[in-house]
Amino acid sequence: MSDIYPLGLKVTGRLVVVVGGGPVAARRVRSLVEARARVRLVAPHSVLAESGMPVASETPEPTDGPGPAEVEWVRRDYRAGDLDGAWLVHTATGSAAVDRQVSDDAERARVFCVTAGDASVGSAWVPAVARTTLTDDAEVTVSVTAGRDPRRARAVRDAVAAQLQSGRLPLRRHRPKLPDGGLGRVWLVGGGPGDTGLITARGRSVLAQADVVIVDRLGPRALLDELSPDVEIVDVGKTSGNHPVPQHEINALLIQHAQAGSDVVRLKGGDPYVLGRGGEELSACRAAGIEVEVVPGVTSAVSVPAAAGIPVTHRGVARGFSVLTGHDGAAEVPGGADHTLVLLMGVTRLADTAEALVTADRPADTPAAVIEDGYGPGQRVTVGTLATIADRAAEVGVKPPAVIVVGAVVRLSPAWPHQAR
Repeated sequence: MSDIYPLGLKVTGRLVVVVGGGPVAARRVRSLVEARARVRLVAPHSVLAESGMPVASETPEPTDGPGPAEVEWVRRDYRAGDLDGAWLVHTATGSAAVDRQVSDDAERARVFCVTAGDASVGSAWVPAVARTTLTDDAEVTVSVTAGRDPRRARAVRDAVAAQLQSGRLPLRRHRPKLPDGGLGRVWLVGGGPGDTGLITARGRSVLAQADVVIVDRLGPRALLDELSPDVEIVDVGKTSGNHPVPQHEINALLIQHAQAGSDVVRLKGGDPYVLGRGGEELSACRAAGIEVEVVPGVTSAVSVPAAAGIPVTHRGVARGFSVLTGHDGAAEVPGGADHTLVLLMGVTRLADTAEALVTADRPADTPAAVIEDGYGPGQRVTVGTLATIADRAAEVGVKPPAVIVVGAVVRLSPAWPHQAR
């Protein structure tokens, strides 16, 4: 059995003595200042003086702020009595004899001591620490010790930190809020084009902490299977011509759940602000006094063409691009074949849109592509020109969701040589 008893220490306002002036001691001082401890540094010289951290030769005045403005610096070698009043001691002098003396003095004073040079001499150890702040402002702190092997502890800590940031660990609050626990919050999360690997780390993290998830049809739904069974899932998905939950009701759902104290994730496909009505949801929540955070996502307008090998811009081919819905206004977009058009939600009216897009600057032989189910198991690319793309899409039975790309960049797709033949 281990002889180590893991424990977190609250050092705010308490005196901690650090002996030594090198980089290790400096790191200890910085961490202790962040924890709002009163720090006494004992060393004739210190790298802290070169780093710009404020230090004083006399004891600084107590403060009620986030931490002491200065560190008390005793500019000499360690002496007996320097530990008087201390709650904790760190020694990192580089001298085994001095570190042993500090440790022995701490033992007699019944003060725990961390010795950087030889861990077996001390009575306490500093773990490798990973921290993350959660959606309810709580902080999860994971401390790792590894048989007095600091490099192994840091390696494990880094792996845990990556999992915390990715949302793959169970971060959701288990203790329910009190009845008067206040309002919940809303996160408008862009889930990307549907592949679970293309949601951002921040998006995955807040999703792992949600009490309620209000999800679109094109969000990365496979992530919902990873959530706790008691997370409420509200499906507001829309299909072409079928909007079972209109936007004003979605706004009301966000507000209703947040006012009940739940933390709500609105999980959308793509990015909330790219033809996703995220701005409307943000305004509705703010008007109701609900705190909202927008978590950007990878928009399908750029990522789905990329999945088909089509860059929306390319040097010497296209200098810019426009994103719009295929419902209306496509014919009014200026620019020729060297300006890429990306149309979302345009399958139903593809024939009318393709015909309207033909202009003097954008002739009928302008390349066009339809990418179905981008990054999904049914991804398929159909290419043609403005004159032929509607017929070709009809022949193969193109169905939403699909992204339409118009412009010379379509020739860069691996599917284009087949069209040329």
